[in-house]
This record gives sequence, C-alpha cells and structure tokens, in this order.
Amino acid sequence: MSIDETTAARVAKLSRIEVAPEALPALAEDFNRILGFIEQLGEVDIEGVEPMTSVTPQVLKRRADAVTDGDQQGKVLANAPDAREGFFAVPKVVE
Repeated sequence: MSIDETTAARVAKLSRIEVAPEALPALAEDFNRILGFIEQLGEVDIEGVEPMTSVTPQVLKRRADAVTDGDQQGKVLANAPDAREGFFAVPKVVE
C-alpha cells in the first residue's frame, strides 16, 4: 500500500492536524516508511511464541476479596468543606 499526497492530506484533516501544502510530500513519505516498517513486522516468524504483557516475567499481587464498609468515613469527610450527619453537604443547585 502506498500513501499519496491526497491521502496524506485526508489523514491530516481527519486527525485535525494542519499541514501546509508544501509539507504534504514529506508527510506522505513518512507514512510510507511507517507502513513499510509494519510490513517488515508482518514477515517475522512468530510460530510457537507465547504472547506476553511485559518483557520481564511478573506475577500480580493478589489480596483477599473481602467486602467491608471501608471504615474511612471520618477521614473522607475531614476533607469536605461542609459535612453534616456523616454526609457531604452541598448547596442546592436546582430550584
């Protein structure tokens, strides 16, 4: 696939990027280089290679899934400019 100046201008417009008309040939060339690199990646033999999420092996830490009330009401309401009866107090905005 080859990108011409018209396609490069359309991509720039869809991306909401202002590109001067004299810069379109260079932009099209950059797009073509990127597509060429992607084609090279498609030629790599990945048969038998397991997918990975990181370059280093990692095991996620797990914790017990216990339901609690949090017991943080006092700490949370300490930051509120106005708290009443255990709740955030906000001004009325709808008449």
